[in-house]
Amino acid sequence: MEHAPTWLINSFIYLSAAVIAVPLSKALGLGSIIGYLAAGIAIGPWGLGLVTNVEDILHFAEFGVVLMLFLVGLELEPKRLWNLRRSIFGWGSLQVLGCALVLALAAVACGVDWRLAVVAALGLALSSTAIALQVMGERNLLPTRSGQAAFSILLFQDVAAIPILALLPLLGVVSMANEASAPMEYAQTAIKIIAVIAGIVLGGRLLIRPLLRWIARSKTPEIFTAAALLLVVGISALMLLVGLSMALGAFLAGVLLAESEYRRELETDIEPFKGLLLGLFFIAVGMSIDFGVLLQSPGLMALVVLGFLSIKGAVIYALARHIELPFQERPVFTLLLAQGGEFAFVVFQAAASAKVFPAETASLLIGAVAVSMLLSPLILVAVDRLLLPRYANCDVPAMEEISEQQEAPIVIAGFGRYGQIVGRLLTAEGIATTVLDHDAEMIEVARNIGYRVFYGDATRLDLLRTAGAATAKVLVVAVDDVEQSLEIVDLAQAHFPQLQIVARARDVTHWNQLRDRGVVRVERELFESSLRSARSVLELLGHEPHAARQTAMRFRQHNLELFEKLHPHYKDSSKLIAVIKQGRQQLEEQMAQERAEQAQRRPHGWDT
Repeated sequence: MEHAPTWLINSFIYLSAAVIAVPLSKALGLGSIIGYLAAGIAIGPWGLGLVTNVEDILHFAEFGVVLMLFLVGLELEPKRLWNLRRSIFGWGSLQVLGCALVLALAAVACGVDWRLAVVAALGLALSSTAIALQVMGERNLLPTRSGQAAFSILLFQDVAAIPILALLPLLGVVSMANEASAPMEYAQTAIKIIAVIAGIVLGGRLLIRPLLRWIARSKTPEIFTAAALLLVVGISALMLLVGLSMALGAFLAGVLLAESEYRRELETDIEPFKGLLLGLFFIAVGMSIDFGVLLQSPGLMALVVLGFLSIKGAVIYALARHIELPFQERPVFTLLLAQGGEFAFVVFQAAASAKVFPAETASLLIGAVAVSMLLSPLILVAVDRLLLPRYANCDVPAMEEISEQQEAPIVIAGFGRYGQIVGRLLTAEGIATTVLDHDAEMIEVARNIGYRVFYGDATRLDLLRTAGAATAKVLVVAVDDVEQSLEIVDLAQAHFPQLQIVARARDVTHWNQLRDRGVVRVERELFESSLRSARSVLELLGHEPHAARQTAMRFRQHNLELFEKLHPHYKDSSKLIAVIKQGRQQLEEQMAQERAEQAQRRPHGWDT
């Protein structure tokens, strides 16, 4: 491969490292980010040395973060972003200024020069947008209160990067001429920033949407994809031109297009590029960890990393309490914001150029940030396994298990969306029920609106006895979890043979497992509602309501009969497919014949 171009060799190395490391990391329960970081360490200068131009790769891979924030912006309409203004500027400023102040005071107390302490504290106060958003996306945390708070703070950090960089020349060794011209330069820069942001807002409203509409009319998917990438690249270049964050510009563009009719298409086109480039970014971060500095001063590096993580963690946890985040969400919120961020690399390199501190100090701080980004996903795994189980019920009202013997003829296990409808109908008919559920929050809500629900796990024989299963007539198994549902059925059949069981099936597999146990009255949770939707579609197409109902009922009967035929063969895939095909053909032929008979019975002149 000595004649192969460099880009081809590097692409092979990156993809090979990712394909090996990421699945292995996920199999070990460590998550994808640790896999990417480990791959970067393995192929970087301090690993196998397969890649050496780390800085160039890091700059290129940063575009993954840009694309990610563009996609996040597409999910936020301008009105919703405006509603977040208090959390962005309020909580964001509290986090950045609070962490920077405490870190700077701690550094000065340790004898560090005040200028170095201020710059180091401001850089370390920033967090990794890439890691935080990736983790929140994987865990579906963005819609939660802690996710919204973390996102608002990360967005403020992108804005705060501008004054932080502007502050560096004032703290460095600058000439008097530069100092004299500084106010004019800052004024010019401010005008540029305002002009570029105004241009993006107006362009997004007046030009970008018509342009996308014109490109979409060409019906050339690859050109629309190219246009989407061109949009993000162009706006990022504009932001760089005036010294702003590329990610902030991409986010702003995404928000402006959040109400566009092409929003979903833009998301679909950009998502694959975002995933690959974001993975490359994490690989580049792994490669950028300078183990030379770590080995030269391991004690100092450990002190810096543990010191700033502890201080930031304490400040951010206090902030989480101040904004009244749910107790069980605070550990992950704190950890995601306590780590260092990729923008700290830029701050410390710029500080070294401005002679605020020597290059060796910049290397130490950059190494500390990189190590914190490596440690955070690992600590998150430990938090998941050791700490969060203890937090799980901290905010949940204390519940006493069912203790008094019940005698209602109906026992309902599970009072979620399915069990509630069953229970409400029976209650309206004046039929007494005993309802068991082990979700304390849901029980509290149900009790507040007047329903009598007992706290208890229906998979426990003693609690089923107390609920009156020994004398009841019917057991309704309405729990969400498939394994728990089957366990309850097994328990009831073994100890309460008089009980007739009515069960909810989550899917076809669950239905077959219940039928294996002899449960006859099984209802698939979405079947009836799907039939009603199909009836509505037929009516909208011009079918008479009665005819639409008859069609749906015929389909229902056929489907139920087909399931009974399929049940003996559901473990034999080839036989199963054959029976399904045969059943579908029979249904289509039957309905076609009925349509033909109806057409013959219509009076002459009937307008179809």
